[in-house]
Amino acid sequence: MAQPPILSLEGLALQQGGRWLFGGPTPTSGAAPIDLHVLPGDRLALIGRNGAGKTTLLRLITGRIEADRGARRLKPGTRIVFLEQEPDFAPFATLMDFALGGEDAPAAHEVEAIAGQLGIDMSRPAATASGGERRRAAIARALAQEPDLLLLDEPTNHLDLGAIDWLEDWLTRYRGAFITISHDRTFLKRLTRATLWLDRGTLRRKEVGFGGYEAWEEQVYAEEARAAERLDAKLKIEAHWLERGVTARRKRNQGRLEKLHQMRAARAAMISGAGTAKLKLANDDDFKSKSVIVAEAISKTYGERAVIKPFSLRIQNGDRIGIVGANGAGKTTLLKLLTKELEPDTGTVTHARTLSGVMIDQQRKLLEPDATVRQILAEGGDWIDVRGVRKHVQAYLKDFLFDPGLVDTKVGILSGGERSRLLLAREFARTANLLVLDEPTNDLDLETLDLLQEVIADFDGTVLIVSHDRDFLDRTVTITLGLDGSGKVDIVAGGYADWEARRKTPQPGGKAGVNGGQARVNTGSERGQKPVPTKPSAAPKLSYKDQRDYEILPKRIEELEAAIARGEALLGDPELYTKDPQRFATISAGLANARAEKDAAEERWLMLAEMVEG
Repeated sequence: MAQPPILSLEGLALQQGGRWLFGGPTPTSGAAPIDLHVLPGDRLALIGRNGAGKTTLLRLITGRIEADRGARRLKPGTRIVFLEQEPDFAPFATLMDFALGGEDAPAAHEVEAIAGQLGIDMSRPAATASGGERRRAAIARALAQEPDLLLLDEPTNHLDLGAIDWLEDWLTRYRGAFITISHDRTFLKRLTRATLWLDRGTLRRKEVGFGGYEAWEEQVYAEEARAAERLDAKLKIEAHWLERGVTARRKRNQGRLEKLHQMRAARAAMISGAGTAKLKLANDDDFKSKSVIVAEAISKTYGERAVIKPFSLRIQNGDRIGIVGANGAGKTTLLKLLTKELEPDTGTVTHARTLSGVMIDQQRKLLEPDATVRQILAEGGDWIDVRGVRKHVQAYLKDFLFDPGLVDTKVGILSGGERSRLLLAREFARTANLLVLDEPTNDLDLETLDLLQEVIADFDGTVLIVSHDRDFLDRTVTITLGLDGSGKVDIVAGGYADWEARRKTPQPGGKAGVNGGQARVNTGSERGQKPVPTKPSAAPKLSYKDQRDYEILPKRIEELEAAIARGEALLGDPELYTKDPQRFATISAGLANARAEKDAAEERWLMLAEMVEG
């Protein structure tokens, strides 16, 4: 028997800033009333552009704000906890004071237990705590309250990879319902089982996790475009310029991803010398002539701790370098060393004479709230110079997914994500051949991340990125510099997934980890010969079973991918659950098994491939 919902929103309408964000007094008001039913155990992704009203919807759910029309019904005894994106720590002396403040304060021992697992000292003064420490404290407070419905607004912001893994594991075991807003695609794919899509004031729901969202989105836009064409509604078609661009952008990105894979393969052939962290080309002179940043035996120590142990690296024009590691591992220190913002204790960093950079860091300067978008981008004029090309400011706004009509809107009215997008638009217009991004994905919606990926791919220069966003790194970088906190910097050709796989792969001696980047690759430069590819069958280390798995697993992975695609397509039927809940449950279970088997098969094959290549 189906369980009753723990929360219901029925016909909710809300007016903000002189417009109806949801619903309205008449059917022609533009936005549909909100109808939402949350069931026990629901795992919902809430998707929508910055400014669409996602956070406002969560506040309506909590009852913190009241709708102008409609009803909110909560099952008696249901505890709702809201993990805000930016909680107010100002009234509290310490992080523990914050965690125990408010009407529904959790028990101190529960907070301490979770804080211990997250590695946060709750006695830290709230005023001087970092963004990561504050986020951990807010998570400890929220989870310790034992919610029946947990609302998460960008929960992975400011978290390092270890904390994200911990939170994902906790939510996997959590028995209550949750709704999450997040730009972290990996987080959403791993955890969600249904999607709420807030688009132009309309809330849609589909019983498919975030992994099936993009296909659903494109299907909806395609159906709308066909309907508009049948009605010959030219104005309506014009209003969809953003939506039509989404599909086209993703198709272009497929080509860019293929180019990225080719660049990674080329870079893998340049990485050599286990433990030396040095990059080479077949022609060393050619490599040096194209180098834009050369670090030779650089190191940095604070007190008795070696944050960066002696490390050498040559970065070419066009490289996209990702820097990953836990908070405090030395990522920002390494970035500052490479950009010469910080002097190394030993060694040297040399920049090409023509190198000029733009840095967008995680402590973004606040834009003047009373300034207009036009003033921020074009100093009040109609034209902006975009890397040497003159462009009308309204046309440039469209490039960054803004409605051109916002050109005279004050910055203070924009959402946090829209302000971040505006800052990106301004900085990307500057002429530069080095782009430095420190946590660029915070506060950005998914479509802006697609756009940022596209801009980085098209950037005619070198990019350095510090980020905890695993999916974003996998889509953008050619080389990953990984820090484990010991001071050693590991080099891997590829993105986060490549670094993670290499870390987990057993190395000679039985230990997992990365040994100074890739295994040595013969580029032929040392003997004047052409590179000789390694033949997998020649590897003597594999047993019969290992060799057989190495040969058959790629085909099995393809079969599982096809089965997953079929399952997601079946679950994409919005009427399947109501018509045949048993079949829906069977397909869902089969899909989960296929995903788990595929993950295991990929891990197994990567381990065997490492043995073969070794």
